[in-house]
Amino acid sequence: MNIPEHSRFAIYALGIFFAYFLYGIVQEKLTRGRYGDQLQLDGKIGERFTYTLALVWVQCLCNYLFAKGMLAVKPQKEDTTHTGYYAASSLTYLLAMVSTNMALRWVPYPTAVVGKSAKPIPVMILGVLVGRKSYSWTRYACVLTIVLGVILFMYKESKVANLPPETTGLGELLLFLSLAMDGLTGAVQERMRAASAPSGQQMMLSMNYWSTLMLGVAMVVTGEGMEFIQFALRHPEVWIHLSMIALCGALGQLFIFLMVANFGPLACSVVTTTRKFFTVLCSVLLFGNVLIARQWFGAILVFAALFTDMLYGKRDNAATNKKPPGDGKLKEEQKKLNS
Repeated sequence: MNIPEHSRFAIYALGIFFAYFLYGIVQEKLTRGRYGDQLQLDGKIGERFTYTLALVWVQCLCNYLFAKGMLAVKPQKEDTTHTGYYAASSLTYLLAMVSTNMALRWVPYPTAVVGKSAKPIPVMILGVLVGRKSYSWTRYACVLTIVLGVILFMYKESKVANLPPETTGLGELLLFLSLAMDGLTGAVQERMRAASAPSGQQMMLSMNYWSTLMLGVAMVVTGEGMEFIQFALRHPEVWIHLSMIALCGALGQLFIFLMVANFGPLACSVVTTTRKFFTVLCSVLLFGNVLIARQWFGAILVFAALFTDMLYGKRDNAATNKKPPGDGKLKEEQKKLNS
């Protein structure tokens, strides 16, 4: 069954939106909720779930098994992608995630959200420098406008109180590192697409395989693995929340890798960035909150840029992509033979 390209893009984008919307709700329950009825040192009842590495490890393992099952049901052509590409992209992906979580210790959450909203910019820059990708000026303008619109819409003034002077700039440095790792991940994925064009399921399988191994080593070294097991034995109900997160995460990641495999890392980063925007916008409209002029202007910029990119971005990008060496000469020779 051949689905039109625009329809596939819409299906993948909606899949990412809904899967990670549900994912966020359950993750909030897991990380903000409390387990058990014992009095803690902070005077509150119940323990908090604080095992970030274990949480990501469970997700990566379930994503790997999910992809393995899909490929077993529907086998595909052999994946000839070099193992180093998968290992490198898994490492940069994990470093980006860890850097963002660490940055939240020194910067306010709005700053982190605004910083990560610029993710398409390093993906685009490093895609050109490392991934050997070319984009039209229309695509550059649309992506920059989307990023600006999301920042204007989501930014909230916030103060960070009682931060030690020596931490000044450390959180921003970590956010910069996270963005750089996002860009490298996209660049490596562009190389993968150009070299062997793996399917979304194959990318999902191999990247989660390497991520599971790397996180497993980190859990053993830090001792978090044993602490997580003890916590889960004390509070078995945590497995229900972990299972729901794993399911939503697996579906969301499947759509992400399908998006990367079919439309490239830049399109995927734009979708994941605007996902935050649409999530906030829906909550505003559903609960009747008032938008200030800056937010309305940001919303108009996002919609205008998305609409322009859908109309012109793909056509201009196809026209400006580099032609394979000898392609022009081959066409000239064919013309001569035909004449």
